[in-house]
Amino acid sequence: MTDRTPPVPVKCLVWDLDNTLWQGTLLEGDEVRVPDGVRDVLAMLDSRGILQSVASKNDHDMAWQKLAQLGVAEYFVLPEIGWGPKSDSVRRIADQLRFAHTTIAFIDDSPAEHAEVTFHLPEVRCYSPEQLLDLSVLPEFAPATVTEDSRQRRRMYQANFRREAAQAAFTGPDEDFLRSLDLVMRIARAEQEDLARVEELTLRTSQMNATGVHYSDAELRDLCEDSSHDVLVISMADRFGPHGAVGVLLLARNAEFWHLKLLATSCRVVSFGAGAVILNWLITQAHAAGVHLVADFRPTDRNRMMEIAYRFAGFTTDPCACLAASGLPPNADIQRMHLVPDRRNEPGTMRLITEDLSAT
Repeated sequence: MTDRTPPVPVKCLVWDLDNTLWQGTLLEGDEVRVPDGVRDVLAMLDSRGILQSVASKNDHDMAWQKLAQLGVAEYFVLPEIGWGPKSDSVRRIADQLRFAHTTIAFIDDSPAEHAEVTFHLPEVRCYSPEQLLDLSVLPEFAPATVTEDSRQRRRMYQANFRREAAQAAFTGPDEDFLRSLDLVMRIARAEQEDLARVEELTLRTSQMNATGVHYSDAELRDLCEDSSHDVLVISMADRFGPHGAVGVLLLARNAEFWHLKLLATSCRVVSFGAGAVILNWLITQAHAAGVHLVADFRPTDRNRMMEIAYRFAGFTTDPCACLAASGLPPNADIQRMHLVPDRRNEPGTMRLITEDLSAT
């Protein structure tokens, strides 16, 4: 039987330089150039949200200056240009990006370099320059959906590297550093163009996902059109740039209680206290509406952090009359956590731009 399992998508392509990205050998004095077809591949991968880096045996300063002169340096994150084994360079890139080796690809004109990388990193896929112009049609380089966040992924990573460098240099308390970022969180009802990213969040988040339930694009569209439901998308930005869409909140509302069916946030914003800010905002909204909150939680081996966030916010498994009268069908896998809302303080480390759910 034919194996129809789709290949693991490539999340980062690591480029060799001499006779791969550009034609010629830099240290031999060649007048190297990047062919137009290669420029098209760089732009195509970038637009699809596939990150790109460099592993090249070259003089670092000379090679990076040449990339800048050729107008392509901006495409590359975490370049590794030096004289060590390329497998070490590829491993460092993957580790810094926190990407599994199965999601890394490597392109080089040298069969010896392919063999060296494959020996030490057998899960990394290797390609030759002869395959370059065909990358756009290979399934591993063709994500099923491309969202606005995908198109901005490289810029968001570059902003995050600058953010991390600023944090490493900051000498005051963590809370003071967060204030210095000028963080803004926006919580808004999802528009149709947001749904692909919302679906992606329900699928890819695990540590900060209250239930692990995946909602398809079609299901999310139906919920957006249902007047008793709210699909809310959370995005963040700061002085270094956008974080993009970082969370989704799925809420069913009725006169007696609001049912929080799903809260999922990206692990990228855990250190900013995003989960607590979202929950405190929702609790204040429920208090203004005069309703209780019921939250679904399904424990997994990875989402202990989300349970802590719920309990720290005040959710318990104590019984309540609203739960008894809710009519919610029992589910052996789901814990129904409960909270009687109160008014919470505004966050001291970020500015909120939000919907008013209590008015509807």
